[in-house]
Amino acid sequence: MNSIGKPIRVLGISSFYHDSAVSVIEDGRIVFAAQEERFSRIKHDSSFPSKAISCALSYLNLDLDDIDFFTFYEKPLLKMERIVDTFLENAPNGFQQFRQAAPTFFGSKLLMRKFICDSLRSIGMTRRIEPNEILFVPHHLSHASSAYYPSPFPCAIVLTVDAVGEWASTSICLAKGSTLKMLKQIDFPNSLGLFYSSFTYFAGFRVNSGEYKLMGLAPYGEPIYKELILENLLALNSDGSFSLNMDFFEFTKKNVMVGKKFERLFGKKAREPDSEITKFEMDLAASVQSVLEEALIGLVRHAFEIGEGVENICLAGGVALNCVANSKLRDMFFKNIWIQPAAGDAGGSLGAALYVHHNHSKLRNFEKIGESKNAISSKNEDIMEGAFLGPKFTNHQVQSSLETLGANFDFYEERELLDACVNLLLDGKALGWFQGRMEFGPRALGNRSILADSRSPQMQKRLNLKTKFRESFRPFAPCVAIEHVSDYFSPAFESPYMLFTTSVREDLRVQQNVLSHSSEEPNFLERLNQPRSEIPSVTHLDYSARVQTVKKDTNPKLHELLMRFKKKTGFAILINTSFNVRGEPIVCSVEDAFKCFMGTDLDALVIENFLLLKENQLKLETGFFDYGDRVGTD
Repeated sequence: MNSIGKPIRVLGISSFYHDSAVSVIEDGRIVFAAQEERFSRIKHDSSFPSKAISCALSYLNLDLDDIDFFTFYEKPLLKMERIVDTFLENAPNGFQQFRQAAPTFFGSKLLMRKFICDSLRSIGMTRRIEPNEILFVPHHLSHASSAYYPSPFPCAIVLTVDAVGEWASTSICLAKGSTLKMLKQIDFPNSLGLFYSSFTYFAGFRVNSGEYKLMGLAPYGEPIYKELILENLLALNSDGSFSLNMDFFEFTKKNVMVGKKFERLFGKKAREPDSEITKFEMDLAASVQSVLEEALIGLVRHAFEIGEGVENICLAGGVALNCVANSKLRDMFFKNIWIQPAAGDAGGSLGAALYVHHNHSKLRNFEKIGESKNAISSKNEDIMEGAFLGPKFTNHQVQSSLETLGANFDFYEERELLDACVNLLLDGKALGWFQGRMEFGPRALGNRSILADSRSPQMQKRLNLKTKFRESFRPFAPCVAIEHVSDYFSPAFESPYMLFTTSVREDLRVQQNVLSHSSEEPNFLERLNQPRSEIPSVTHLDYSARVQTVKKDTNPKLHELLMRFKKKTGFAILINTSFNVRGEPIVCSVEDAFKCFMGTDLDALVIENFLLLKENQLKLETGFFDYGDRVGTD
C-alpha cells in the first residue's frame, strides 16, 4: 500500500518475439497473468498483448489509469545493438535477415516507450504516462525474477537458459532477499536454446514450438551421435561454459538454423515437416537430449561452486521447460529446486513486474513482504496460485454463452456432476474439462484440460490422432492426487506444474516383447503401441511419465474427481492433456471450448457446472466446427 492506502500495481509486458503476455502485480501479489495467444487465437502470438491487457483490466475491474508502473521484459537498445553487431560481423551475409528486422527495430521497438504509450492509449489510457512510469528490465533479469520471487526460497541460485535475450543466452544469478546479483553470463551466439532449436529444425519440427516434440521423440532412439556432436558442434568446458562451432550453424546469417555443412556432418538432409519419422530422427533426438543434459549438469555444478553456499536453485528460460533434463538435475543435485511454470518468454512479463516491485526505489518494501514469504518447508509452497492466474467465468456467463451457441446442456450440482464425469470416464469417454481460472504458461494443469482414463491401452492413439490431430508418438501426462502419487511412481514427489518426469513403479510395469533397436528401420508404431504398464496411456517408452500432482487446496474440484474415480477403480490418476488441437492455443473462452468440442471426437464437455454430451448436440451445417486436416499443421 502507498501512503494513502491505495494498492501499488505494476503491469508487466512481454512481446515481439514469441508468446507475448501480460502480468499484473498488486502489492507484490500476482493477481493476473495470461498470454496474448489465448485471446487472439494465434499460437505463440508475438504481437503487443492488447487483448490480454484488456482482459486483465476487465477481470480485475480496473482501468489503465489504476496502474502505477508499466514494465517491459527487455532492453530494446541493447537488443538492437546485438542485431546490428551480428549483421556487421557477418556482412554481407545476413542482409535479408537484417533488412526484415531493421524497420521494426528502428521504428516501434527502438522507440518502445512511445510505442507502449500509444498502445495503452488505444486500449483506453486517459492520464498522461510519465517517463519514469515505464521501466525496462533486462531479459535475463526478467526471467530470473520470474523464477526467484514467486519461489518458496529466501535465497537461491537462479539459472536462466534460453535462446537469447539482448546478448545473454545463459546466466547465473545469486538471489538473496530482494537482490539479484549476476554471477556469470554467456552471450550470443553461444546458446543452448539455439543449439537445441537447430536440431528441432533439422528433425523437421518448427522452431520455438517443436522442441518438446524432439524431447518426446528421444526415448525412442539411442544417443549414437552424441560424440559426433561434442567433437564438432558444441564444446563443453570444465567451468560450465560452452561454445558453438558457428561454421555449422546459419542462424546468425540466414532465416534458417542449419545448412549444408550441418547436413554433410550427419550424412542426411533436414527432414521435411510432416514426412515419415525414421530411426535417424529418433537417434538424433536421443543424442541432442543427452548433450543438453550434460551441458546443464555442468552449468549447475559450476553454479553451486560460485553460489556462496546457497543450496536452493530456481530455473527459468525456455530450456527450463525440458522436463527430462530438469529431472536429471533434480535427481543428481538437490531436492530444493523450483521452476517457473511459465518459464519461456510469457513468464518474462511476470518477472519484469516482480523485479520492479521488489527493486524500484518507490516500491522498496521487500523487507515487509519478505517476512510473509513462504520459507522452505516440506510443503514447498510458492505464490503462483497453482498458475491459475487467467480469467474465469460464472455459471451465469457460461449458460448465456452456451445458449447463444445453440448448445444442448444440463446443469448439475457439483456432487452429481462429478459422479456423472466418473461414469463417463469409466465408459472410456474423453472429457473436455473447463473450470475456474485459466492457467498461465504452456501447460494445462486441470482447468483447461482434456481428461481420460489412463488405464486404456487405446486412449493415447485415439487422443493423438482423432482429438488432438497430432503425431501418434506424442506422450500424455498423468494428473494424480498428491496423496497417492507414491502408489504409481518412484521416486514420488510433489510436481504441480508438470515440469519433471519420474518412473512408473516396477510392480505396475508390463513386460514388453523385445523389438530390435539395431535394425535400420524398427517398427515404430509396434513399439509405440505396446502396453508398458497398468497405466499405459501415460507411460513413455522408458517407463517414465511427466507427472502433475493435484492438491485439494489448489484445485479442489479436480482433486475430488480423482478421489471419486479412485473409489470406483482403485486409481486416483487420469490423463491430463491441454484442451486444444494441434496448431491452436489452449482454449480460453466458452466459445473456444465448444468449438474444440464440436470439431473433435471428444465425447463430453464440462464447463463449470454444465455438462454437454456430443450425442445430444445438433449437427450444425457450418464450417465453424471444422478443423480440417490438422495432422499437417503445426
